[in-house]
Amino acid sequence: MPRFPAAPLGRISARIPPIVPGLLTAVFAVGVAFTVHAMVPVLPAMTVAVVLGLLAANLPGTGTWVAGGARSGLDFAGKHLMRAGIVVLGLKVSVMDVLGLGWQALLLITGVVLVSFAGTYGISRMFRLTRDASLLIATGFSICGASAIGAMAAVRRIRHVDTVLPVALVTLCGTLAIGVLPLLLHPLQLTPEVFGAWTGASVHDVGQVVATAQTAGTGALAIAVVVKLTRVILLAPIVAAAGVHQRTVISRDARNGAALNGTVENGAGLSRTGGGVAGDPDTDGAELRLPPVVPLFVIGFVAMVGLRSTGWLSPGWLESAAAVQDLLLGTALFGLGSAVRVQTLLHTGARALLAALAAWLLIALLGLGAAVLIVRPY
Repeated sequence: MPRFPAAPLGRISARIPPIVPGLLTAVFAVGVAFTVHAMVPVLPAMTVAVVLGLLAANLPGTGTWVAGGARSGLDFAGKHLMRAGIVVLGLKVSVMDVLGLGWQALLLITGVVLVSFAGTYGISRMFRLTRDASLLIATGFSICGASAIGAMAAVRRIRHVDTVLPVALVTLCGTLAIGVLPLLLHPLQLTPEVFGAWTGASVHDVGQVVATAQTAGTGALAIAVVVKLTRVILLAPIVAAAGVHQRTVISRDARNGAALNGTVENGAGLSRTGGGVAGDPDTDGAELRLPPVVPLFVIGFVAMVGLRSTGWLSPGWLESAAAVQDLLLGTALFGLGSAVRVQTLLHTGARALLAALAAWLLIALLGLGAAVLIVRPY
């Protein structure tokens, strides 16, 4: 029987794209996250995915793997699969459902988003966080959590590594809402409808909204989802406004002959000096180009909102799209969570944590006031 020479192990490894090990790790983790969610429905799968990423990064056995062989794929998931998930997220939003709330409710929800955005940014700056970190935290808290952070980071050309802390904070505070808000339902004497509107207006991630609102019944859940998706649809105009502002600043600095060298803030609340943007390996000269007014994936998000609003897609297609979105965002969130080192977080994130908790309280109060006004006419 003829014998064939075995292929060298190094040659086989070379044929495997470097992102594959990390992607497979993330997919496996998402499977575990959905298993945990099935066993404990109150825990959203997306939140569990972030927590698994945190554990993987900080446990002795797995920390070496996610920092080494899996890192390339996990970074790819955290950046590119996050953007793909944002596109598919648009299929959850129907313009007809949003308009069904009435113009008064739409104005109230828009007001909550804008005031919470400005308030969170101001609070973060009061705690001496950098502009980038403050902007990402404000975006995630006021709109739709990690998805909004990814969109804003893209249009503002913020480094991927600087999104890790804001994502960790928005996940932490959203999880806090799951435990705290239901405890206030009876002491505040809220009807299920008011509680649902409050949840939709103040909780960050869609999955966290569902987990919180369902504790008060189907009536609360129905209005919570619509109010939340109204906040989600504001992602596109706010990101577009940020893109216009970024282009204006870059153009103005170019006209004034602003020097590229100097101190550059990063989203982790630290500063780095010298070298210039052109020499920064993380930016690779991206700041020398004008960013798009709206990133391509946000345009895709708007297109998916339009497609959903036509009513052409059957419930089966929408369920399949929701499963794809969960897979994309779950792998992205695991990838982001796996980049968080607890020691570093405790060292550099104490002020950020205090700022996040203060912002969470602000948004909870704003959302409660809006919920009472939204439901009162009914």
